[in-house]
Amino acid sequence: MSPAAADKERPAETETAPRTTTINLRVPKVTRQLIDTAAAVVGKSRTEFMLESARQHAIDVLLDQRLFVMTQEQHDAFMRVLDNPPPPNAALKKLLSSKSPWET
Repeated sequence: MSPAAADKERPAETETAPRTTTINLRVPKVTRQLIDTAAAVVGKSRTEFMLESARQHAIDVLLDQRLFVMTQEQHDAFMRVLDNPPPPNAALKKLLSSKSPWET
């Protein structure tokens, strides 16, 4: 069965039963032991620990993509635009009303 077909057979997502999926990983035994030890230290299951760690790293990676470098002239022009923004338009309103990738 294709993934698309499998998705169609799953029940619709509800507030009480959020849609989940499975991620299978093959890791060296020593890595699994390290993860299990760390998870135990913070009182979490392996799954909770891995999901929290992976999610936070994914957010960090996405946020790091927002760093940019510019010359002094570019910075001055950028600051002028920030100080005198154009009026909101449909595209800006849509962008600002959308969720961040990690909120979906």
